[in-house]
Amino acid sequence: MDRNGEVSIALGLRSAEAASEWRSQLQQALPQARIVDDAPDAPAADYAVLWRPQAGFFSRQPRLSAVFAAGAGVDWLLADTSLPAGLPVFRIEDGGMAEQMAAYCVHEVLRRHYRVDRYEAQQREAQWREWPYLSPAGCTVGVFGLGKMGEPIARALASLGFSVRGYARSARALEGVECFDESHGLERFLSGCQMLVLAAPLTPATRDRFDATRLACLPRGAWLINVARGELVREEALLAALDAGHLAGASLDVFRTEPLPPDHRLWRHPSVRITPHVAAITVIAESARQVATRVLQLRAGQTPSGLVDRGRAY
Repeated sequence: MDRNGEVSIALGLRSAEAASEWRSQLQQALPQARIVDDAPDAPAADYAVLWRPQAGFFSRQPRLSAVFAAGAGVDWLLADTSLPAGLPVFRIEDGGMAEQMAAYCVHEVLRRHYRVDRYEAQQREAQWREWPYLSPAGCTVGVFGLGKMGEPIARALASLGFSVRGYARSARALEGVECFDESHGLERFLSGCQMLVLAAPLTPATRDRFDATRLACLPRGAWLINVARGELVREEALLAALDAGHLAGASLDVFRTEPLPPDHRLWRHPSVRITPHVAAITVIAESARQVATRVLQLRAGQTPSGLVDRGRAY
């Protein structure tokens, strides 16, 4: 903060369009702020809003007091070896994303449960066949991760009558949701999931968590929905489970490599549905308001919510 009381915020964003929108929304939410773009000659800023910035960002901005990730996930930022050790990192909490992600997961669950794929295949073959009604109460959907994203997903599915179980690192209690934690064991949780939604952040504890052994814990014919991070799942193990028929299919919005390479087997697998990481898109107006509020709180000596625990990686 300069001697006139002006606060400055640097933008380290890969997309010029996103930077333009962030600049506009931050200026509205915090009129007294000076917004600067990342550049070799950029003036030193007090704070930064980042999404996978260009290499060398932190050497160009050595006087930052805190940084804000322009999204819910911070794994990419914590993996940056140039991130100063003592620099506070804040993540966007919801920012309009939880509602989107819950809607995406509900859509995929309903599509699977009510056999939409079968009816679409029958239409292509001009086949008229009615399948028996299945009550949602007879279908158990598991949600792995009951945080800012996972809890709304679990609540939305429970409100539609599905039997919902959730898994969190520590004990939780959600109305209408059977909650599991580490004391119960992940295998026990997975064994009852006819559909499984992955909604946990990427941390050292969740990376590669869903390998061949964990996928085999799911009942035969289960369906996987991943809206978290691609690195939670070993893709070769997923493909093997699909090829063997142990898993009926998967709805995937996230991948270990993004964009997903054109020659990747997942693109052409008949039991896989792919979307390009769009289950929850950052709502910049709401996110900018969160950043503005937290900047003012920091200037007032307060500790805002959304502070990342680097030990837990969220």
